[in-house]
Amino acid sequence: MSVDTDVLIVGDGPVGQTLAVLMARQGWQVTVVDRWPEPYTLSRAVAFDSEAARVLASLGLTEYIAAETEPSGRYSWQNADGKILLDIQGSVRGWCHWPDSASMYQPGLENALSARGARLPTLRVLRGHEAVEATDHGSHVELVCVDRAGERRALSARWLIGCDGANSFVRERIGTTMHDLDFSRDWLICDVVLHEKRAFDPNNLQICDPARPRTAASAGPGHRRWEFMRLEGESVEELDTPESAWRLLGMFDLTPENATLLRHAVYTFRSRWAERWRSGRMLIAGDAAHVMPPFAGQGMCSGIRDAANLAWKLDLVLRGQADDTVLDTYVAERSRHVQHAIRMSVDLGKVICQLDPAAAADRDVAMLAARDRGVGTGAPQAPVHPLRNGLLYRGGGAAGGRLTGGLSPQARVRRGTETGLFDELVGTGFVLLSREDPRPFLDARTTEFLKSLDVRLVTVVPGDAGATGADVVADVDGRYLPYLAEADARAVLVRPDFYVFGQVSEEEDYAALFDDLRQRLPLTATAAR
Repeated sequence: MSVDTDVLIVGDGPVGQTLAVLMARQGWQVTVVDRWPEPYTLSRAVAFDSEAARVLASLGLTEYIAAETEPSGRYSWQNADGKILLDIQGSVRGWCHWPDSASMYQPGLENALSARGARLPTLRVLRGHEAVEATDHGSHVELVCVDRAGERRALSARWLIGCDGANSFVRERIGTTMHDLDFSRDWLICDVVLHEKRAFDPNNLQICDPARPRTAASAGPGHRRWEFMRLEGESVEELDTPESAWRLLGMFDLTPENATLLRHAVYTFRSRWAERWRSGRMLIAGDAAHVMPPFAGQGMCSGIRDAANLAWKLDLVLRGQADDTVLDTYVAERSRHVQHAIRMSVDLGKVICQLDPAAAADRDVAMLAARDRGVGTGAPQAPVHPLRNGLLYRGGGAAGGRLTGGLSPQARVRRGTETGLFDELVGTGFVLLSREDPRPFLDARTTEFLKSLDVRLVTVVPGDAGATGADVVADVDGRYLPYLAEADARAVLVRPDFYVFGQVSEEEDYAALFDDLRQRLPLTATAAR
């Protein structure tokens, strides 16, 4: 049957936009529908991590990251007396080259993603169209939308993806219960532009004061955010007023004379995830699949990971290079992965949101003692764990090698006379990253299989060595060779979402690894275009 589009996405926020660009740049027909006629112009998220930045840069947003974000820098927690309970210094060079955390103004990110999408001829965006009906016909999905004039419009697609937020229409059609950790709080968010530049050290601050937990954070160049927790006995209505906002902002020496309040809103954070992310040809991603407290900065980042994970698998399915059961590995990987981030966010939130003075005093004693022992200083704890299940190689020694399931690093390399980031010089997609020339260990059948997946074979040599040939890069930053050597890896196969499918430790692992991948991705006779 003829369909309108290959991929139909409900929701034009950062997650939907990222997924749309990832699919449209592969040449697939992508349609995005959003109920609002204009993009939302106020910020929600205020930062993304090194991995999310890597995904965004791979879409062509490098200039945006350089010009419109800033390293989040120091992140401190203080008690009511100003004593430092936790002091973290984020690196400006994180695991994926970009900062551990970059502060940004979300409307700017959405504008950049929108501009990137507008340059892709197979991507169309229909704003002011609210999804009201969805039917999975087995071979395709039909979505009915209603525009602002009340006119109904039917769209058909091979796959329907809901990136439509916490109140997701698509999630409702999939039909799922939510696993709820039952931790939610109301916070007043105040987005502010200062009239004069002011230095903030730390750049991001949590004040763990039981009298009023509060936050001061960067929201990207030229923007700041302050947040105040709603207290017991205080209504949302009385908190969510300009008068309350300015009264509380006065705690940070902010007044209408020296600052502009862009917006104030009471936000209720929750901590839950969908038990079911897929039904037939309908899937969900981002806030439609999971929501969490903001304290680990992983809400939007988790959604971008969803998009990166889903996109390459959906691409293989559409090409006929994998059965659609591969999409179940998206659900398995991302659901378990995000649960760690949610639980970590809840644990942090329970520390910050403590309103009982006695319990807060006990907390302070414990955290100050831990800090005296060196705990709670230095680099941030990773809120993301390696993948433990899903589309991963589990053969060979040590259950496939300790790099399997982990996020691969990114650093500068040199190829010929050109130096740049690995993704920019080598490209994205499957990459076999080796300390040796892998071709002598690949038979003809394996070579053809790698060509079918467009796997790039890349040999890494020391930074001071010559890097001649398209398949050789020099390790300028000294990141890749130690990464492989410390895990006793001769090579790793990196997936298009930058996670390691499997590790090669012995010569025979080359054949075993690709035999395993071939079995997981059975090729069909023809592509599904």
